[in-house]
Amino acid sequence: MDLFTPIQLGPYTLPNRIVMAPLTRNRAGARNVPGRLNALYYAQRASAGLIISEASQVSPQGLGYPGTPGIYSPEQLEGWKLVTDAVHQQGGRIFLQLWHVGRISHPDLQPEGALPVAPSALAPQGEAATYEGMKPFVTPRALETDEIPDIIEQYRKGAENALAAGFDGVEIHGANGYLLDQFLRDGTNQRTDVYGGSIENRARLLLEVTEAVVGVWGNARVGVRLSPSGTFNSMSDSDPKATFGYVIEQLNRFDLAYLHLREPDAADIRHGGAPLPSSYFRPIYTGTLMVNTDYTLETGNKAIAAGHADLVAYGILFIANPDLPERFRLGVPLNQPDPSTFYGGGEKGYIDYPTLKERQA
Repeated sequence: MDLFTPIQLGPYTLPNRIVMAPLTRNRAGARNVPGRLNALYYAQRASAGLIISEASQVSPQGLGYPGTPGIYSPEQLEGWKLVTDAVHQQGGRIFLQLWHVGRISHPDLQPEGALPVAPSALAPQGEAATYEGMKPFVTPRALETDEIPDIIEQYRKGAENALAAGFDGVEIHGANGYLLDQFLRDGTNQRTDVYGGSIENRARLLLEVTEAVVGVWGNARVGVRLSPSGTFNSMSDSDPKATFGYVIEQLNRFDLAYLHLREPDAADIRHGGAPLPSSYFRPIYTGTLMVNTDYTLETGNKAIAAGHADLVAYGILFIANPDLPERFRLGVPLNQPDPSTFYGGGEKGYIDYPTLKERQA
């Protein structure tokens, strides 16, 4: 087997195992509504076995960055329909990533200037991106126990809206230091109620959100993303093997479309993250496993052939190469990405990377 071996993912037969990773691009405008530019961007990349959309906040409270799309308003649903229609017209499949940033926000981004919410009142290091530029993170407000059902409802409603917008499935964003990850790890979760303390309690919110989303979509069209070694957004855990081993074992009972694991990278290790590769969790997870972070054609094929992964997600390579599967298949040089255009802007660095056919024309 290799990246070009078809695979059954729930009800979908994917023509290859090359996944477009979720990529924040900050091009949804001031109202956080996707438009025709976003539709073209995703349609250009429809040859991926599966596209996972950029993270999309499930409520105004979940917003953490200017220009990121939401999945809670009628206007956003109509905008996303442009995207899903465009991808489907090109024969592709696309899942929406459901997102709440938790403490990685700022009052400038929150309704009525409220404090961001989190499991505990602990501020991350660094600065928040606001409409007025970068500002120091604030100390968030710890959610009350009786507020948790509303958080779960935000995800459930986001899942319903994604279904109405024509997506093929959804991915729950439980990684990278955002709200669900904040609840999972004891470096950010110091609660003493049923959502804090033990691993079982810290995992409760992610599992309840997963149950709610599966209730909308069915298990075979829902994925979950985790980052066991991640340190981004000031994340840490005293025993990540135990924490994520438990979480992944519990996710087995849902028989999901896939589990998406972000590999440790150099920055994670430099900042004290545990070097826990996806291969460590492969014996624990019984379903379809997707891996991500710095994979190449060669290392992706090796992961598939060794059975360490069933799908490989590519991020930056897909930004610069809309026809990445074809370039991989032919073994031809790749376009080089322009990091200055990754976050925000217009067409440049977004929809103007040439395909092989365009280069040859």
